[in-house]
Order: sequence, then structure tokens, then C-alpha cells
Amino acid sequence: MTKKLYYESAYLKEWQTSISKVVEREDGQYLILEETAFYPHGGGQPCDTGTIGGIPVLDVILEEDEVLHKVDRVPEGSQVSCQIDWNRRFDHMQQHSGQHLLSAVFLELFEANTLSFHLGNDYATIDIELQELTADQLAAAEQEVNRQVALDHRIVSYFVTAEEMANLPLVKLPKVTENIRIVEIEGVEHNACGGTHVSATGAIGLIKLLRAEKQKGNIRVTFKCGGRALDEANENQRILGALSAKFNTGKDEILDRIGKWEAEQKQLQAELGALKEQNDHYLAQELLSGLESEARVAAHIFEDKTLKDLQSLAMKLTANTGLPVLLLTAAENKVVLACSGSTEWSCGTFFKANLGEFQGKGGGSDKMAQAGFPDWAHALGFYEFTKGSIR
Repeated sequence: MTKKLYYESAYLKEWQTSISKVVEREDGQYLILEETAFYPHGGGQPCDTGTIGGIPVLDVILEEDEVLHKVDRVPEGSQVSCQIDWNRRFDHMQQHSGQHLLSAVFLELFEANTLSFHLGNDYATIDIELQELTADQLAAAEQEVNRQVALDHRIVSYFVTAEEMANLPLVKLPKVTENIRIVEIEGVEHNACGGTHVSATGAIGLIKLLRAEKQKGNIRVTFKCGGRALDEANENQRILGALSAKFNTGKDEILDRIGKWEAEQKQLQAELGALKEQNDHYLAQELLSGLESEARVAAHIFEDKTLKDLQSLAMKLTANTGLPVLLLTAAENKVVLACSGSTEWSCGTFFKANLGEFQGKGGGSDKMAQAGFPDWAHALGFYEFTKGSIR
């Protein structure tokens, strides 16, 4: 059985030990050490990384009482020096201890139990047993949990028997009945937990609640603690500074300035839409006036129009001619075919029957169909084919 040093002290960073066994598996090689401070995956907390004999630890798993360390090669000799990736370990300690404190606050303020905990690379989440959580309630929880951080409650861990556990005010009973490890935030809560934790709540640092959202009938709260919360604040400050510079205004006035900018954009879009509508009207008249008397189709190729532009123009053309309208844009390699209700020609049926030959994808109704093509050659080929078929 591996001696688990992370239970004795979460602050152990380096130690000397010996390799007791090498395990060969399909997915790689694993080392079993006499003693290890590498925490394996478990309880919502990811594993530690670091080095064994200078070789990177890729993964750490727990199987029964043995801790297995995945490496890409076996160190030379049986005696090895081990080193924890301390930044990763301390980050996990801050997030996990922060979760315990945050869960205790939600239970105290709203009688809401924590159902699950997930610690990711960027943020952590807890699912709490609540159907609704208002913005004011989230703010109240954030204020209270940071007040508890500042009180610097001592955090201790110890093992108890089932009989001793029965006398503790546990938040939730563990599934195990032996080797029961308790993590206690003194004056706050007792929790059965096998994870690594800081020694006092002050070491958690700032706890920032990012958002609360519904998740399968409960509420999922996303948060960051300590170094992650500081990084979040710095990134938000960077973005705020960039916006302030872009709009040439102070940070307190950014929202007002963005509101005015949005109003200006809506006005410009409305004016642009009116001009575009007028331009399409003149363009439709020009295209129709340029048709030869014996023309069987109103066809044209554009260099820079979008699919939406083609559809809008096609509607104006079919309103003024009984001829099928065929339009192609080189900017997007897309084709639109449209016709008025007076013709028996079905645009959608034609596309369905012939697009495959030109690697086109699309479709439509009897009156209008559209398709996109992988390149200009296929788009132009379909355009010429369609124009010839209509003739």
C-alpha cells in the first residue's frame, strides 16, 4: 500500500522515496512509489503533476490503496527524488478550500446543499440545490464568503472511525465506512473529504462568483479563488482599459458611450438599408432594360454581392418580369435562381436534380432556390449549365 504523504501535509513539495513497482499497461507505464505526495484524481479535484527522478508525471490515479503515477519512461535506479508542481497544487488547494467555504455559506444563507463540485483548468463550479438564485442573492453570498475568508478560520484534517463520525455535524455522510477523513473549517463546517486544502481560509484569497445559471433543475455557480480570481480581475481591467481607450472615455462612462454608439449604428443601418433598397431598385431596372428581346432568362454575375443581396435583388426582378432570374456572386461562390408565380418552372426541383454534379449544396422552393459551391469553377459551371438549360 502506498503511503499517502498528501494526507500528512498538503504543503510538502519535495521528498525522496523508492519505486516499489513498475506497471506496464496498454496506455503506458505507471510507477508505484513507497511514499507519494502526488494527489490522484478524486472528489472533483484533478491530480497533481510534477517529476519523479526528473521525469514528468503525466497522470496520477488511485486504485484501491495504490497510487499509480503515469510516466513516459522509467527512471534509472530504484531511489528517486520527487517534486510537486507547486503552482498547480496550491491553485487546487485554493479552489477546493474555497468550494468548501462557499458551500457552507450557501447552506447557511439559503439552506441550499451542494450536490456536486467540479474543478476545471480555468474555473470551478458547484451545483446547489436551489431552483432560483437572484443577482442580489449571489452578491450576498459573495460578500459573506469573502468575509469568512478574512476571518482566517483554521482548516484541519484528520481521520475518524464510524463511531466518531456519528458525533460530528457533517454536511453529508460519506459513502465509505472506514478510513474516513474529515476536513474541518473551524467554526464553520465539518466535511468528509479526501482532497488537499490550505491551512486557513485566509490563504484561499479572494473568491469571485462569476455567474449562476440553471442546470437540470438546480443552480450551477461558477467561481474562481485566489490566483485565478486575481487573473480574472486583471483580465477584466485590461478589457475595460481597452474599451475606455477605444471610446475615448472614462470607465464610468463606457456603458453610456456604448449605448450612444449602438443607437448611432442602428440609425446608420437604417439609412444604409434605405439606400441599398433604392440601389437595388435601380439595378433591377438596369438589368431588365439591358435584356435582349429574345432572352429566356435574366442572368448576371456579380463580383462582391452577398447571398442576401442576390435574394433581395431576385425578388425585385421577378416582380417585374416573367423570366426566370439567375444570379451568381463571385464573393461567396453562390447562385440564386428565382421565378415568378406565372411560370411552371420549379427552382427547387431543378436544384435538387442537378446540384450534386457540381458539388453544390442548397435547395429552396418552387419560386426561389439558392446554393453554395466549394470553389469558383463549380459555381460558374452550375451557373452556365442552368442558363443553358433554361434556354
